[in-house]
Amino acid sequence: MLKKHIHRACIGALFTTFASLTSLTSVAHAQYTTDWLANTYGTIASHVGNDARSMWVAPEGTIYTASFWDENEGGVAIYQNGKSAGSIGTHAEFQGGAITGNATSIFAALQYSTRPGSGAVGRYDRATGARDLVIPVSSWNKLSKADAITGLATAGTLLYASDYFGNRVRVFTTGGVWQRDIAIASPGALAIDGAGNVWVAQKHASTIVEFDPAGTPINTIRMAAGARPSALYYDASSGQLLVGDEGPDMNIKRYATLPGMPLLVGTFGVTGGYLDTTTGIRGQVGDKRFTRVVGIGKDAAGNLYVLNNPWGGGWDLGRNGATDLHAYNGAGMLMWTLQALNFEAVAAPDPNTDAATFYSGMNIYSGTEGGTFVANTVDPFTYPSDPRIAMNDYQRGQHFGELVSVGGNRILVASGQNPGNFNFYHFNAANGYVAIPDGSLPGRPFGTSLQVQNGFCIDDNGDVWAGLAGSNQIYHYPMTGFDATGKPSWGAPATTPVPASVQPSARIVYLSGSDTMIVAQGIAGSWDWTAMNGRIEVYHGWQASNSGNSGNASQPNPVITLSSPNPKSIAAAGHYLFVGYVHTVPNVDVFDLNTGSLVTTLINSNPGAMDVGNDVDSMYGLRAYLRSNGQYVITKDNYNGSSVVVYRWTP
Repeated sequence: MLKKHIHRACIGALFTTFASLTSLTSVAHAQYTTDWLANTYGTIASHVGNDARSMWVAPEGTIYTASFWDENEGGVAIYQNGKSAGSIGTHAEFQGGAITGNATSIFAALQYSTRPGSGAVGRYDRATGARDLVIPVSSWNKLSKADAITGLATAGTLLYASDYFGNRVRVFTTGGVWQRDIAIASPGALAIDGAGNVWVAQKHASTIVEFDPAGTPINTIRMAAGARPSALYYDASSGQLLVGDEGPDMNIKRYATLPGMPLLVGTFGVTGGYLDTTTGIRGQVGDKRFTRVVGIGKDAAGNLYVLNNPWGGGWDLGRNGATDLHAYNGAGMLMWTLQALNFEAVAAPDPNTDAATFYSGMNIYSGTEGGTFVANTVDPFTYPSDPRIAMNDYQRGQHFGELVSVGGNRILVASGQNPGNFNFYHFNAANGYVAIPDGSLPGRPFGTSLQVQNGFCIDDNGDVWAGLAGSNQIYHYPMTGFDATGKPSWGAPATTPVPASVQPSARIVYLSGSDTMIVAQGIAGSWDWTAMNGRIEVYHGWQASNSGNSGNASQPNPVITLSSPNPKSIAAAGHYLFVGYVHTVPNVDVFDLNTGSLVTTLINSNPGAMDVGNDVDSMYGLRAYLRSNGQYVITKDNYNGSSVVVYRWTP
């Protein structure tokens, strides 16, 4: 249950200035609740770790997952009975792409930073968590952004490792002594059956090759051309090979492995997964509507565990979230899920639902106390060039969402942590929850190659406002309408000089309903174009005063001078400005846009159930929306807990 909180700012400083006393009296009435989305659990101690890319399940049901990067715990997370049970290693120790184990040890692919790096496997004691052995596997030992080791499996005293670039599966003792190599092109996921035969997935060849214990080929499963075998598990209880397919089927295929050619005998999961339209809306996730199946395991009780990575992000999934773990009983009924659906990200309230749903750059959420994962808006098959999966900029994914609705037509803008690139998407009935790419700024349809380094905003009319690099101009691209498919278009830009008193601009927010422009100043001459210096100017009647003028006729009223250091992100709605800070506090300060006064500070009204992180470590890590009942909904990036903080504030 969410708790009401009356926040009284600066009570400990009543002996200070009159300004502090004024601030105190202005905030005493403010009520807000604090909640979270995108993670099953809200506290740092209990939260689900971000981006589990591979999984091993012990017979007693303990689950081990490996991540490329986890900010607040070891890269191998441990779960049991739907809850966190600790972690192993450091947050940047593992590559994430492969993990296995036995009764005493865990084996996981390492990052280059741990040396000898991405070409090595670390062995860890399950009881103590200590790394007691490093096994060099691949000569490709200086890779960070690609997996050199793409599969691991154990059987008895042997460890099997897929050396992807070496085109071989290497066999060692679990003590690290090399035994032999099995030649195979681009090996991936591995499984060992009851006879000691080795099954090797070749994901992009749509095949799974079986070798006998000596390394002689036996059989080859040739899947459909578009299939992508991404995870393997041999189920000793049924004698079946379970194959996770991250191709268009998005399900788990079951092959009987009796002597002779393996036979497809069934599937688990909805064929088409989250993109299927016969059992749900296109993009809708849920029970058996899988995304990328990257891990499969069973325990001795017959429970099945399926690890997914929702689509979005390139190699650097580990810094973008995407853990989606499902547990099923022996009858195939869902028992629980564990989810960490973003790392460095924020989700915007949806105007069409009056903030009942929220859109990040990749996903849609609803609900409270962790919320419900509604949809993954990326379709990699219909739109393989979507910038959210085919990134060509410097960002670590496009997980920050901005959303507006114009005449019921949603426009989503996805960007990264400190972006110069912004990617545009629209929706329509035929595509359901899938976001359809429309181009980017810079680029088409905006006709510029200049990075957006001096502020960005899409207003409630769909107009785009951008401070292009080095220009000291605000570019205004008017939205000109939608075609029959819901695709928006924009006209040629008009430019207005950034007022001299606030040059260079670092952030811009335009509120079309009140014709209010908010400009935050950057730091002149600084290498860090993402920084703000604490001066924010508010211009009421911005377009009215600039209509027909080449210059800027309006004057700022008010000017807000921030007293807290290191402002990082701003958002505005209705009559209020919301400010978050980096490297200092997790607070969100609220200022009146008419008077410039500090109204309240949002901290955490629910500390027993959740944490709100350390700060706002992103340029666009705040979003704000005014609901029809007068309540403000503010969302905040929380990379510490791999979640999105949601404040609901009534002035």
